[in-house]
Amino acid sequence: MLVVHAGWVPGTDRPGRLAVWAEDFSDLAGVAGLDGEPETLTLKLPGTTRGPVPPAELATTRAVKLRSYQVPALLVRDGEALATLASADDAGDEWLAGPSLRYLGVLAGFACDLARRGRMLPQLVEEGGVPAARWRPVVTGGDAAGYRDFALGMPPVVRATGAGLSRTLRDALNVLVDAAARDLMPERLLRGQRPGPKAELSDRWVSALTSADPSLPAAEPAAVRELGAALGDWMRAANEANGPVKVSFRLTEPMPGEDDWGLEFALQSAEDSTLYLPAAEVWAGGRFPGMPARPDETLLAGLGRAVRLFPLLHVALGDQQPAAMTLDTGEAHDFLRQAAPLMQAAGFGVQLPSWAGRKSVGLKLTTRTKGKSSAKALADSGFGLAEIVSFRLDLVIGESTVTAEELAELARLKVPLVRVRGQWVELDDRQLKAALKAVGRRRDGELTAGEVLRQVIDGGEEDLPLVEVDADGMLGDLLSGQAAERLDPLGTPPGFQGTLRPYQERGLSWLHFLGRLGLGGILADDMGLGKTAQTLSLLVQERRDGTPKPTLLICPMSLVSNWQKEAARFAPQIRTYVHHGGERRRGDLDQDVDLVVTTYGTAVRDLGMLRSGDWERVVCDEAQAIKNSGTRQAQAVRAIPARTRIALTGTPVENHLAELWSIMDFVNPGLLGPAKHFRKRFQEPIEVRQDELAAEALKRATGPFVLRRLKTDKSIISDLPEKNEMKVWCTLTPEQATLYQAVVEDMMDTIENTEGIQRRGNVLAAMTKLKQVCNHPVHLIKDGSRLPGRSGKLARLEELAAEIVEDGDKALIFTQYAEWGTLLQPYLAAHLDRPVLWLHGGLSKVKRDALVEEFQTSDEPMLFLLSLKAAGTGLNLTAANHVIHFDRWWNPAVENQATDRAFRIGQSRDVQVRKFICTGTLEEKIDAMIERKKALASSVVGTGEDWITDLGTEQLRELFELDMAGVR
Repeated sequence: MLVVHAGWVPGTDRPGRLAVWAEDFSDLAGVAGLDGEPETLTLKLPGTTRGPVPPAELATTRAVKLRSYQVPALLVRDGEALATLASADDAGDEWLAGPSLRYLGVLAGFACDLARRGRMLPQLVEEGGVPAARWRPVVTGGDAAGYRDFALGMPPVVRATGAGLSRTLRDALNVLVDAAARDLMPERLLRGQRPGPKAELSDRWVSALTSADPSLPAAEPAAVRELGAALGDWMRAANEANGPVKVSFRLTEPMPGEDDWGLEFALQSAEDSTLYLPAAEVWAGGRFPGMPARPDETLLAGLGRAVRLFPLLHVALGDQQPAAMTLDTGEAHDFLRQAAPLMQAAGFGVQLPSWAGRKSVGLKLTTRTKGKSSAKALADSGFGLAEIVSFRLDLVIGESTVTAEELAELARLKVPLVRVRGQWVELDDRQLKAALKAVGRRRDGELTAGEVLRQVIDGGEEDLPLVEVDADGMLGDLLSGQAAERLDPLGTPPGFQGTLRPYQERGLSWLHFLGRLGLGGILADDMGLGKTAQTLSLLVQERRDGTPKPTLLICPMSLVSNWQKEAARFAPQIRTYVHHGGERRRGDLDQDVDLVVTTYGTAVRDLGMLRSGDWERVVCDEAQAIKNSGTRQAQAVRAIPARTRIALTGTPVENHLAELWSIMDFVNPGLLGPAKHFRKRFQEPIEVRQDELAAEALKRATGPFVLRRLKTDKSIISDLPEKNEMKVWCTLTPEQATLYQAVVEDMMDTIENTEGIQRRGNVLAAMTKLKQVCNHPVHLIKDGSRLPGRSGKLARLEELAAEIVEDGDKALIFTQYAEWGTLLQPYLAAHLDRPVLWLHGGLSKVKRDALVEEFQTSDEPMLFLLSLKAAGTGLNLTAANHVIHFDRWWNPAVENQATDRAFRIGQSRDVQVRKFICTGTLEEKIDAMIERKKALASSVVGTGEDWITDLGTEQLRELFELDMAGVR
């Protein structure tokens, strides 16, 4: 299968172009659905001297650097980018869309959504020295947040041709919005013949907005300047609302028995929505932090702009100090349906009643099992998805069930806003029509439990969604999303060598329950809550039930020994075979074993053998490894047949909802539909538009199959000790400060003189060098000189390490640099006269296991130095009650995973977590940036340090600059 990638080539004097190429850089002419002009591009791609390295192999390839390659590609013509990106969704067996092509496909969806909602303006631009009529996006309000997400999430390969992130994204969105607008517009905006070359420029410009050729040759320069200036003013006015303070509007319902709605005005912070000041307080002189010098002028100016969107505001502007106005029900409906969405899109704040915007008409599904109804009885009787249940569909308006007669009366009144049993609801004509049609269809009868489940996942119709489900028995347990709580716990199975905690017993019952129904699940318990023990207890329970077929478990290589040892510890009667290494079997794997443990890499290599096995289930541990559905290992794992499947992961969604779809499609193939349908139904509405209804529907669809518990929830686990996190501030020595400043001056000169991917690589190199200086001068200059007395961090580590071993404790010390760990390990061992173990990626599996065993079982106080990449996941090191992050990865999720090597079940003491930071350096400044953006940390720094490379030169200079107060 050919993996196809895409990037964007920004244009200097013409629109940018979509460039498409294949992973093996072969000729694309035969790839279905792709057409363009053959071209050779110079791309900066990760690779070795042998050539570019595919993304899926980056983690396992050594000596990878950003290098320039000549790459054959297809340049898609300007107006055909949308069609090309749409074809990526329909990739057949011949080719697979890579992450970059899928990213641009989502961006195309965003562009089409902007065009459909009218979030664009016509402009006059210059292309190759010729004026052209183009549509340009207006990105304000909630759309601006979506635009920032696209910037943060852009794969590097999209801008591999050398342009910066901002320019690449802007050019791509410009082209896509223009194409989407021309698809949506009628053939002509104005009737009559198209104007000729001698007609007025304004007439030619209007005509060119919908013609195949947007250019306007032979236009008079004076006319171009005049029209361009007017259109530019229009665009600037549309973007005026993107300031630190915005005007906000709040619509309030009438009091019972009245018909007067209130529309209140206020000023609100654009950054912090909790900073809100009603207009009456603005006129009284009230303020909040960040307000402009004349807030009253800001309020009046904003109201003046808003009049264009809601003309009735001119009544309020007749007052000297407008603070609010009264609306009747019809006017309130006009504000809700027309003005409010426009105001939000234009950057104004809008607060509406909680029911506003929700689809008020929907369906309620009620099902009842026939005969026995308890979950225990159903399970004992072999109840399954083929069982017949009775069902009934009722119409719901707001929160009330209505009869067909009541619905007909509401439709006859044709009132857009009505009170239904004391609750205000907004009635949509399309929903009413859909509901009236539904009245005439079958509304009760019998279905199989599987058909009911499919109805719930599909969520009803577009105009008539399923808003409530009332089910009893097995379906009630399953669809509630709380089956683990409602099921009778099975208890620790006889033969299991250990005692399950109550929440683990509920997890076992849930897994067993899904397995009896032939369904898969995602056990997403927080790291350290015992997903391994729950899975092994399921195998023990099944052997007791008489299930003869084996389970295939796929995990990262670092966890193979852990599964082998945990199986021997908790379930010695389970016959376990590790299928890994050169001595692995070449024949049938499912004979004479109960559990086969293998790695993701081996699963890809031995797919043919694994597909021929007769498996009860396939289990994926650290299932985020298959979050990208397009990778070879994700495809291989999904291709292995089994009766049921389980995914084990503490992070079912790390960056995007597409990852949840990929894992769900593994555990229950096809349940959420194809990826294209999922993206349209859930991903785009939730990620781009923050659609609450779509989020609720996704939770209802996936909730039955995801079990998530957190360590911090005392109702789940009350005896886990505390985790105390603290920052350890270290000062630079004069030698470090001198080196630091020299690196900044040298690297900033280099960064300023480079662009695109080369600049990005230089920024990453600068950060690496500065972090090395913060660790120790020897780490940067690599001259083998002495270590003592030359590093503030090392001095602090020596003090802490001495205290830890003197107290008889053990500590984990994480560094992201293996070369620094190799220098540090013998020095600390000699300094402390104590064992200092050192685990890094170059060790064999046998050596790794021996080090872990020694650390966990030895009574001697000691330190365990670990490479963050090699030991950040998969290890149980509860013998340590201290964790030290010597140098920061600046990704909270990665650091927390490393910390959880010690802070997990089996830990009996409070865990002290220390994060070393050099004051006055980029370490302190980036830490402060993360703290300010805690709520967005996962999306802002979710990919490590790459986000820093997109900062401007002056921002980088400020970030890198040394504050001498941090030098001792």
